Amino acid sequence: MLSRIADSLYWMSRHLERVDSTARLIDINLLYLLEAESALSEAAEWRPLLAICGQEAGYERSYGTGAVTSPRAIQYMTLERRNPGSIRNCLRLARENARVVRDRISKEMWECVNELWLRSEARLERPLGADYYRLLRDEVGRFHGQTSSTMMRGEAFGFYLLGFFLERADMTARIVDVKYHLLLPDLALVGSALDYYQWAALLKSLSGFEPYRRKHHQLRPLDVAEFVIFDPDFPRSLRFCVDRMEQALASIGSMWPDSGAIRGVGALREVLEKNTAESLFDQGLHEFLDLFLQKVSALHDALQDEYFEAYLGERMCVT
Repeated sequence: MLSRIADSLYWMSRHLERVDSTARLIDINLLYLLEAESALSEAAEWRPLLAICGQEAGYERSYGTGAVTSPRAIQYMTLERRNPGSIRNCLRLARENARVVRDRISKEMWECVNELWLRSEARLERPLGADYYRLLRDEVGRFHGQTSSTMMRGEAFGFYLLGFFLERADMTARIVDVKYHLLLPDLALVGSALDYYQWAALLKSLSGFEPYRRKHHQLRPLDVAEFVIFDPDFPRSLRFCVDRMEQALASIGSMWPDSGAIRGVGALREVLEKNTAESLFDQGLHEFLDLFLQKVSALHDALQDEYFEAYLGERMCVT
């Protein structure tokens, strides 16, 4: 497989998963504002979303260092052309990458991506609302369903899975890390209505509220961390994502038995296996998540180095 084809498959998947995650965060935040009787300011409600998506610096460049407002945050995360992580930009890039690999993906996959782009552009002619973000979530879910049902298994499918689960692992870790600091602003709030709604919002943003409640009767921070980090059956847990990346990499194969990509996935697995939910709260959840995100970034760099870039020097080009 050509490196540029592998690269486009990987980024098509990553950009679509980023669209889903961003839409999910905005949708849940809008719903949370209606449900919770929170004393938090508008900036305190929306700045965490910018932090989760790594867009705080870009937002300040666009709007200055003033207070973060709901309309501006939504506009920046959804439409801002200067924001490379905006929903509109990610959709455009996902469609362009899908166009590059049309001969490697199914007809149904291409139609899903193209229809999503066209429907999104048409909907953006009207004021933004919760229905738009639910449309995105439904359509991205339909794309992944069509992919699972119609795409041939092989190298191409492996690169699709790598991008999908690497982006999902990155976003889950960011959500837990940023939300954790917001969830317990004051120990006096533990067990309060604010505490309940914040933990519920975290789980809902990961589509994990109902699955969590089937296993646990109370919203305890320790149980939530165990569920979203270590549960092998929850599709958005860090462990689930690492398991699937490991399987995807094995299906692709490697020219080097001890390649950087294989070591990268192994490093992520080691980080998870060395810890438990109890040890994370004793030693520092933020420190663990920060380390995990560093390992995710290192894995991406290894994939870029070994599969997506051509070399003319000592090492062969992996194609």
